[in-house]
Amino acid sequence: MNQLLASAGFGSRRQCEELIREGRVLVDGEIVTELGTMLDLSEHKIQVDGVPLKPQKLVYYAVHKPKGVVSTNYDPQGRPRVIDLVPPTERVFPVGRLDRNSDGLILLTNDGDLAQQLAHPKFGVTKIYRVTVAGEVRSETMRKMREGIYIAEGLVQVDGAKILKARKTATDMEIRLREGKNREIRRILAKFGHKVQTLRRIAIGPLKLGEVPAGAYRKLTHVEIDKLRNIANQAANAPEESLEERANPRRTNKTGVKTAKRPGQSSRPRGSGSRPPAGAIAEASSRQASKKRSTGKTRPPAGDRPLTKNRRPVKQKRTDAPAPDRDSLRVGSVIMGDEFKAVDPKPKTKKRTTKKAGKKPTRASVSASRKRKGKR
Repeated sequence: MNQLLASAGFGSRRQCEELIREGRVLVDGEIVTELGTMLDLSEHKIQVDGVPLKPQKLVYYAVHKPKGVVSTNYDPQGRPRVIDLVPPTERVFPVGRLDRNSDGLILLTNDGDLAQQLAHPKFGVTKIYRVTVAGEVRSETMRKMREGIYIAEGLVQVDGAKILKARKTATDMEIRLREGKNREIRRILAKFGHKVQTLRRIAIGPLKLGEVPAGAYRKLTHVEIDKLRNIANQAANAPEESLEERANPRRTNKTGVKTAKRPGQSSRPRGSGSRPPAGAIAEASSRQASKKRSTGKTRPPAGDRPLTKNRRPVKQKRTDAPAPDRDSLRVGSVIMGDEFKAVDPKPKTKKRTTKKAGKKPTRASVSASRKRKGKR
């Protein structure tokens, strides 16, 4: 009952539960205060404060959410909401989430069943994003993104990734997701040291963003609604596939048995048995030996084989020059390859001595110097 009241625009489910507890809801003229009561509008008449509850018309809007807009119906901080971009005639809610710093396609509807199938991770509806990251993304990073990495919620992986344009400072990528956890793409790329600069969702299943400008919306056509319902039903009826199985895909051979797809692994189908018995191997080897004896083509022993001359030219071994004696490596000789060239040592030049500026000579020092010169 609270879900019916919430879809009719009487508030959130918690607020509708308060209406039920206060006795303001009448079902077939009787007050109902029990939570979780199952009702059907086609069979019951429901009134809230005397106002009859009418079946709500289903609406579907494709909205281009701009940056700075939150994708929640209730925001205590009073920031702009994505539901404020569409007419308030019906109470709608977003299918999935886009964080505040991201923009792109988001679906607003009041069809709860379709919203559940499109948004829940177990149904695996594909969503496509255009991402610009800082730095150059290498092929090893792309491979690890497809194989999956571990974050706080567990193993996460992208369903597909390709590089659209590579530059020195940034890389434009297209990423496909089947499970949308909180800020999943930003957290995956941050693990590899790439900061997300821009992130835009361009498709949800068969629904495309197209040329819708930021902050605008358009109503979905009947063909688009049918396509969304078909892909949601297919995803709901498909067997659930784990992330480990997606990371290690299998192919089916002609016998219908799943075999490994990766190169290097055994191509023997699973369930076909292990290694053949030893008796079968011995029988096969004896059969081959008898076949050789019958044909007479046996390989002669190694000693009886004719020696054949090798036609390929033998590369001559390089012989190095004899090492010089230690005495020849004296000063004044320079080694050039395998030869020695004598070089005359540079003549020693006398250094010019300059008198240091000091005190003037006294009479005693002058007389002493004269006496020394006279002795010479």
